[in-house]
Amino acid sequence: MPSSDHISRQFDADLEAIRASVLQMGGLVESQIKSAVESLVSGDIALMTEVIENDRRVNTLEVKIDEACSQVIARRQPAAGDLRLVMAVIKTITDLERIGDEAEKIARMAKLLSQKSSGLVLPRYHEIKHAAEIALDMLRKSLDAFARLDIVMAAQVVRQDDQVDEEFRAIMRYLITFMMEDPRTISTSLEILFVAKAIERIGDHAKNISEYVIYMVKGRDVRHITADEIDREVQL
Repeated sequence: MPSSDHISRQFDADLEAIRASVLQMGGLVESQIKSAVESLVSGDIALMTEVIENDRRVNTLEVKIDEACSQVIARRQPAAGDLRLVMAVIKTITDLERIGDEAEKIARMAKLLSQKSSGLVLPRYHEIKHAAEIALDMLRKSLDAFARLDIVMAAQVVRQDDQVDEEFRAIMRYLITFMMEDPRTISTSLEILFVAKAIERIGDHAKNISEYVIYMVKGRDVRHITADEIDREVQL
């Protein structure tokens, strides 16, 4: 019969393997976003196709990690902090999978936009790229916070979500003006708006992941409370 020390070491190894898989999935999703935005700006059809096809890899990782979490719950019956970790991982991979979906959506919209050959002057992608950089920074920080259990960094990500929201509103105002000036660009502008919305949603999901980090460390569900309240919770 295995000793309790052996069982404990194996349990720790199982949890560490799950954490490593989450970070692997996060790295893939981050790469997907970068490639999707790059393909939009450059018009690289091959890169767009690669992003779309790679979404299956993201989905596969989600299923694999979810199964590993289910096995840990069934075999180890974790409690307290360990249970919070497993529950947070299950929620985190759901958000990462949805970020992957948004990256795929950007690539699909990029394909549609690349096929436009009307000769019209189209909106610039500078604003889109800037918003994507903020959303990517949020994702990187949320994954770093997850790896380090850094609740201070997690709280910073929550505050950054307001920046992405403001960027989205600015892009929307810009596109509305563009459409009013030349109604022929309405279809294209709406497709660009879908891209901007996808980036705004990526920021939302990164914020969610940071909130799960705070839950893991503090044992407090901080969803649906203000950034100021989260700051106070982190300082306790």
